[in-house]
Amino acid sequence: MAAHRKPRSRTTAAGAGRTARTAWTIALAGAATATGFDGTGHAEPQLTPAQVKAKVDKLYQEAEVATEKYNGAREKSEAAGRRIRALQDEAARKTQKLNAAREALGSMAAAQYRDGGVDPAFQLALSSDPDRYLDGAEFAERAGNRQAASVAEVRRQLREIEQLRGAARVELKSLTSRQAELRRHKKTITGKLDEARAHLARLTGGERALDDRADRSASAARTVLAAPGSAAAQAPNARAAAAVSYAYTKLGSPYVWGATGPNAFDCSGLTQAAYRAAGVSLPRTTYSQIGAGRRVSRSELLPGDLVFFYSGISHVGLYIGNGQMIHAPNPSAPVRVAPLDEMPFAGATRVA
Repeated sequence: MAAHRKPRSRTTAAGAGRTARTAWTIALAGAATATGFDGTGHAEPQLTPAQVKAKVDKLYQEAEVATEKYNGAREKSEAAGRRIRALQDEAARKTQKLNAAREALGSMAAAQYRDGGVDPAFQLALSSDPDRYLDGAEFAERAGNRQAASVAEVRRQLREIEQLRGAARVELKSLTSRQAELRRHKKTITGKLDEARAHLARLTGGERALDDRADRSASAARTVLAAPGSAAAQAPNARAAAAVSYAYTKLGSPYVWGATGPNAFDCSGLTQAAYRAAGVSLPRTTYSQIGAGRRVSRSELLPGDLVFFYSGISHVGLYIGNGQMIHAPNPSAPVRVAPLDEMPFAGATRVA
């Protein structure tokens, strides 16, 4: 008797096929929705000109934070370089003096040799490793008074030179570290500025021109409000007046990060150059400049005072009266007059 087998269900197989096809259709539809049926994703929402400007301003402010860090690292790097050169110069002078002392010992040794032998004290002049030779206890015991004094002087000079070389090695390590820091900050700055330029490139020519005209009109109006003569006359002293006068002569100069003049500036570079022209030496960075004088409140401001902005003290300008300052804003704008309210006020310092 043949075994009874349950016939295979055609409906089940067909249903499975339909389920698979349905799943594939849904997946395909989802993919089509995500790509817009043309293989591309949804475009980033179009920003308004005001939103682009706000985003660019934020990027410029972040770039300026990195710029001030770059300026500080460069200042320390240059100082380390100066110290290395000074140490090398001093080591060279002492080496010359040491060589003269060794030559004198060599002459004395030659004279003694002619007289019948070389005293151990003078073997120093012939040694290829004088420092090691000097460490021998036997040498110290056998040297005469005069010879011991000469050798002690050579030993002292050798130790001084080694100390100088050690200090130079420390400074070189510091310099290498500062140079690496410079490279990091430079990469950050250029990245922020490139991103800002990319955002600006999205604006149409008309939108950029309109924004530029508004900036120029506002700047011109503010310049009229604060004339150079009146600002200098209100300054607390001649040095502050001279700094204000210098800043006025630099209106229109381009912003270049790391620049200190005379033809381009970043923010702290402009204030440093203004006071340098007045005979006052300011530190390089905003973080240092805020501590370079007497702190004053906003209500006490006089022309020539340094005014600082943002919680991180990353921007500085030169106050000129009437609630205005001259500053180097960012790469999108030259040195110009602007109101203090343009940025969040953080403090002020009277330098002179």
